[in-house]
Amino acid sequence: MKTLYLVRHGETLFNIEHKIQGWCDSPLTKKGVDQAQNLGKFFAKIPLDHAYSSTSERCADTIELILQNRLPYQRVKALKEQNYGVFEGESERLSPKAPKDFETFFLPYGGESSNSVGKRMLKYLTKIMSKPDNQQVLVVSHSGACFNFLRMLQDPTEELEKGFSNGTIFVYHFDQSTFKLAKVIRDFNPET
Repeated sequence: MKTLYLVRHGETLFNIEHKIQGWCDSPLTKKGVDQAQNLGKFFAKIPLDHAYSSTSERCADTIELILQNRLPYQRVKALKEQNYGVFEGESERLSPKAPKDFETFFLPYGGESSNSVGKRMLKYLTKIMSKPDNQQVLVVSHSGACFNFLRMLQDPTEELEKGFSNGTIFVYHFDQSTFKLAKVIRDFNPET
């Protein structure tokens, strides 16, 4: 059975400033760098054969800190966060309150629907996990992208209530074009 490790990037400046961050970008904070380095300690014990990242710098920086040049990675647009249109960089107070409301809220403002994000994530992750030599794969993406991917597979309510903090690891098993969530590792600390 193949394993996909889908990771949310480390904490960013916009995360702590509570700004909407989809296709716009901000740098990792000191905490975000520490999170990525700690994730590197976790993944150093796993024989990864391939790695992929969203094209956003926050994801590329996270995966580079995780891998420390031990494995090349590929940057992929299909792994990007939801596009929030004119809301990019604005206060999170302007976002819808319920996850269901994200489905179409941003469309009139030049953004995309949460279903389109989930479908593109599902399509691309299925494509990479279907490659014969992709057995243990690391992918670094975003909170909304990870959530909407999970939503394509199962009811995400229970996991959403626990939170998708920066550096969360979603471990999926992949067999015959089917993903199954095996576990979620939150707030990884290499010291525990």
